[in-house]
Amino acid sequence: MEPKDTTTNEAFKGLTNEACPFLPCHKGVEREFNCLFCYCPLIAYECPGPYQVFTDRNGMKRKDCSACTLPHDGYRRSWNFIQRWLERPRIWDGSDQDPKRIKDAPSE
Repeated sequence: MEPKDTTTNEAFKGLTNEACPFLPCHKGVEREFNCLFCYCPLIAYECPGPYQVFTDRNGMKRKDCSACTLPHDGYRRSWNFIQRWLERPRIWDGSDQDPKRIKDAPSE
């Protein structure tokens, strides 16, 4: 098995589950739909994707990321986006999204 940084095979970066009854779950995806991040690993972190904040029935602040396509838009692009943001994760504090707070955003 080759290390991820030396292989030319990028199949590990994504998949499209054509049998999923919810596909497509996000509108606006322009490339192959990446289902690898069905549940985004950035849900607990600050991120540039569009999200709304709501309070659940237990009084907990939650993110609604249903308008976000960043982890789904193309295998390579979405993989790179997630990996870059996880290099320097910042815990989400429950605040509404503020573009000014997203500093040093990883570039694509």
